[in-house]
Amino acid sequence: MTAARSLFFGRSLAFVGILLVAANMRTAVAGLSPIVTRIDADIPLNVVSIGVLGMLPPVCFAVFGIFAPVFARKLGLERFLLIALLALAVGHVSRGLAVSLTGLLLASALTFAGLGIGNVLLPPLVKKYFPDRVGLMTSLYVLVVSLSALVPPLVAVPVADALGWRTSLGMWMVVSLLALLPWITMLVRDRTESVPTPVLDEADSALLSRIWGSSIAWAIAVVFAMSSLNAYAFFAWIPQLLIDTAGVSPAQAGVLLAIYAGMGIPCALVIPILTARMKNVGLLVYIGVALFIAGDLGLLLAPGSHTWLWVTLAGLGPLFFPLALVLINLRTRTHTGAVALSGFVQSVGYTIGAFGPLVFGLLHEVSGGWTWPLLFLIATACAMPIAATVISRPHMLEDDVNRPR
Repeated sequence: MTAARSLFFGRSLAFVGILLVAANMRTAVAGLSPIVTRIDADIPLNVVSIGVLGMLPPVCFAVFGIFAPVFARKLGLERFLLIALLALAVGHVSRGLAVSLTGLLLASALTFAGLGIGNVLLPPLVKKYFPDRVGLMTSLYVLVVSLSALVPPLVAVPVADALGWRTSLGMWMVVSLLALLPWITMLVRDRTESVPTPVLDEADSALLSRIWGSSIAWAIAVVFAMSSLNAYAFFAWIPQLLIDTAGVSPAQAGVLLAIYAGMGIPCALVIPILTARMKNVGLLVYIGVALFIAGDLGLLLAPGSHTWLWVTLAGLGPLFFPLALVLINLRTRTHTGAVALSGFVQSVGYTIGAFGPLVFGLLHEVSGGWTWPLLFLIATACAMPIAATVISRPHMLEDDVNRPR
């Protein structure tokens, strides 16, 4: 067992570097939708294009979550991370310089590719540099990821009003460049040679082939997928919905989006602890469903009254995200089982979640209002209790896949 040592002893650069990488993980996702109307004045954006922009993050997260471990083995964690951060910086600048929808989509894809790689590399970086403080560092970087979703909506509209939407999109390049500095310094000093690079494990092929028939794997994947679908639909569309239905200004809509994103902070801090201690974790799913439905119904029936409350309740619904991540470890007996379940849950979850922004936007376009899109989100939340009945039973993935058929 690794002996605990000072958090900063000999690894202060890694500490700063990990947190700076985490600070980049949601800036590009949360900084676009509040200024869509500004962008539309120069680059026409219809419902489909906004939906596609909303789909790109989970699509890239799913794709690069599959392929990133292969390249990380060949290049090393730090070098591959530098490539991801450079791609992210170039993507931010390219989004700000885009003169056409195609250019904006390609630049966004590059940006989200960098984010997808960062998602994969953060856990093994924590494992490499802080094997004695995995829990603490994981909590810290998840907290910073949540903050990276909270800040952009607050500043996007004011910066766009003062300096233009191009600056509002491109300015996040600075955060990406700052994140490069500690890792470049570590490589230049050759300080990582004495620390063995952890292997990004692959699951057993037989387990991967049988996991598709596992009820627990599908139940956790559904929980993760519905959290992703609802979150990305909100990030893409909630500012416009609130402007139309609640009569708020774009700046106020950005603040409300920040409130929505900020609810991920208490969820990230509290839900993992509760999940590990509760005997029936299905109760957390039921609570999340109730919060989702209450928030969405409030936005549907009384959007102009207590708007902040409805947004807050809807924002607490994504407690499913940390819940699913913790269950990956709690519902597996072996390390290879956890790797297999993590890959399955995130690939399926992000793939399904990618359709949220597009379907939400198309329903708005077809109906001419926001009733059907919100009913769509409520319907997806109603699928959760079925998954909760499976998750609440303390059975393990390995037992599930090895059960005689």
